[in-house]
Amino acid sequence: MLTYNILVNKTIFITMDLTKKEFFSVAELAKILNISRQSVFKRIKNGQIKAEKIGRNYIIAKNQLQGIVYSELTDKLKQEIGQGVAKVIEEYGDVLKRLGKD
Repeated sequence: MLTYNILVNKTIFITMDLTKKEFFSVAELAKILNISRQSVFKRIKNGQIKAEKIGRNYIIAKNQLQGIVYSELTDKLKQEIGQGVAKVIEEYGDVLKRLGKD
């Protein structure tokens, strides 16, 4: 069973069974991604999230979920991560080497 835990109010978890659902609503996807519904709508409008409109509502297919949750890193984000790693190595390189020997 594939489940996803959603943290609500820093203490309460909601567990969603992702294996039983074929489609997700905008509200459900917002909870999974921990973003607002408006952000989901913006991503749908921009083409970042593929959704199908049924009446006034959008649904997102389960096979789209993995691509949404585990989307590729942008070049800018990769660069920021690389700079952060380089800074940590520069500042704590000796400590990391000593920890690696233990």
